[in-house]
Amino acid sequence: MKIGDIELLPVTDGTVWNDGGGAFGLVPKTTWEKLLPCDSCNRIPMVLRCIVIRTPQATILVETGMGDKVTPEMAALNNVHLSRPDGWLLDSLATQGISPNDVDIVLLTHLHSDHSGGSTRIIDGELVPTFPRAQYWVQEREWEDAHHLNERTRGTYFGFNYDPLEQAKQLRLLNGDASVTQGVRLVTAPGHTRGLQIVTIESGGQTAVFLGDAAFFHWQIEKLAWVSAYDIDPNTNIETKRIWQKWLAERQALILFQHDPMIIAGKLIVESNRYKVEAVLQA
Repeated sequence: MKIGDIELLPVTDGTVWNDGGGAFGLVPKTTWEKLLPCDSCNRIPMVLRCIVIRTPQATILVETGMGDKVTPEMAALNNVHLSRPDGWLLDSLATQGISPNDVDIVLLTHLHSDHSGGSTRIIDGELVPTFPRAQYWVQEREWEDAHHLNERTRGTYFGFNYDPLEQAKQLRLLNGDASVTQGVRLVTAPGHTRGLQIVTIESGGQTAVFLGDAAFFHWQIEKLAWVSAYDIDPNTNIETKRIWQKWLAERQALILFQHDPMIIAGKLIVESNRYKVEAVLQA
């Protein structure tokens, strides 16, 4: 995919099968299972989709998936079944001709384990950054929350996914919206976590947006009330989505979905006075 002179390459760290009730929150199972059928354990597929942004200035990776440090205990704690038919992230990057040394910047929308786990790996018994040249960009508020856990958050933040980045001096903490390179920008979008950030790409009069967990699936940007049970502040996420709904529709922006097993990219249109995602690239 191209946005002006910026290239967008979807890559993957495979798929996890998470509890459908967690992903759809208060939406009844009788409603969501018609859209996304679950297995016998009530689990639905959630793609660990990442995006490579190639600009004239830099090669940027958005998100790093769960990585290869997932233990059976972690899988049980998070109620996930791991499935990696496409290999993990480094294999997916290799199919695009990208090695870990080629990545200049890693943008992490937040630090939950399915977004930051591939940021570090174990080499010769040591935890090291997976992308040895890259600076990893994270919101300072997200970093603080990841280091001050409570009963709700301690099952999804794991320091071994990101603490080695600080030790290697490859961590860049942000305090609000930030420009990354020409045409690429980070915008804070609280709700799912307090420090969530969304990635916008603008070039040649075109726009693309990587929503991260502001909306797991395309249905969740169509319907404001559909928020996940994992959202730290669901009411704030509704208001965040309200702002982005209008913004995305007005600009006819290309929306990149992270977990959606059906649509990789789409556009938000108004049909019969309702918002609807029109698929541009299907999974």
